[in-house]
Amino acid sequence: MPIALERLKTRSQFLAVAATRRKWASAGLVLQARPRADGTAHIGIGFTATKKIGSAVVRNRARRRLKEAARLTLAGKGTAGWDYVAVARAATPDIPFAHLLADFEAAIARVARTP
Repeated sequence: MPIALERLKTRSQFLAVAATRRKWASAGLVLQARPRADGTAHIGIGFTATKKIGSAVVRNRARRRLKEAARLTLAGKGTAGWDYVAVARAATPDIPFAHLLADFEAAIARVARTP
């Protein structure tokens, strides 16, 4: 049974994930993570792309690619009861999608091991 994905929407949720300082960066993305304290079995996921990435069109493309990569990888490889934030990097809109998926999978495994 796949684990349900729940969107992080508020600034406080994003800041709570960033405060744990558990992250991994690759060419395609930065993934931040934290174990959730409320005991739910959902996986929380949020996406962000800053203006450093480019225009609104480029930022939206980067977010759409991150959303699809998360949908394909988190349900099978994510840890239940964790929140993740995927941050777009300059290469996110143009990197081959297979590389983005590989980066996402590696990031999930890496942040789970980081104390």
